[in-house]
Amino acid sequence: MELKQIIDRAAEIKEKYHELERKKYGKTWTNAQIMEGFVVDIGDLMKIIMAKDNLREMENIEEKLEHELADCLYSICVLSHKYNVDLEKAFLKTMDYQEKQIADGKEE
Repeated sequence: MELKQIIDRAAEIKEKYHELERKKYGKTWTNAQIMEGFVVDIGDLMKIIMAKDNLREMENIEEKLEHELADCLYSICVLSHKYNVDLEKAFLKTMDYQEKQIADGKEE
C-alpha cells in the first residue's frame, strides 16, 4: 500500500469518527483534540517500549506495540491530511536533510 493510500484510509476512518462524534456529542473533535489523542497514544507507546525493554511488565507486548504504532501513524496521517501537508514529500525532504547532516558529521 502506498503512503497516499494509507493517508486516504486514515482520513476515511476519521470521517466515520466525525459522524459518530456528531451523533453522540453534536460536534466533532477539533484538530487540537486530535493532537491531544495523539499525545495519549505516544504515552501508551512509551509504556509499551518500556515493557519491550524489560522496564515494566505487560502482557501481549508485540500485539500492543503493533496496535500503538498503527494508532500513532493514524494520527500523523489524519493531521497531515487536515493541514494539507504532503507527508510523502515532507518525509523525503526531511530524510535528505538528515542524510546531509550525517554526511557533515552533525547530530540533531
